[in-house]
Amino acid sequence: MIEKRKTQRTRVLKSAVISFHELGTTIDCTVRDLSMTGACLRAASPAGIPNEFNLVVDRDRVLRRCRVAWRGVDRIGVKFEAA
Repeated sequence: MIEKRKTQRTRVLKSAVISFHELGTTIDCTVRDLSMTGACLRAASPAGIPNEFNLVVDRDRVLRRCRVAWRGVDRIGVKFEAA
């Protein structure tokens, strides 16, 4: 597989919340890998997660605006958007 990422990701295991307040909804997830430009998130089911949302990493209390780059069975890859 050809690596398409612009920056290398570091494996992590952090709890987080996917938040899309437009619908008043949150979904628990786990950050599996992370870089300055994006992340891989594991959720019970990516179905119903919109293409853009806020990600809140629990431990760090960091809020990042995200855009979905790809979807899998239980994972999604996201790109961080500019603030």
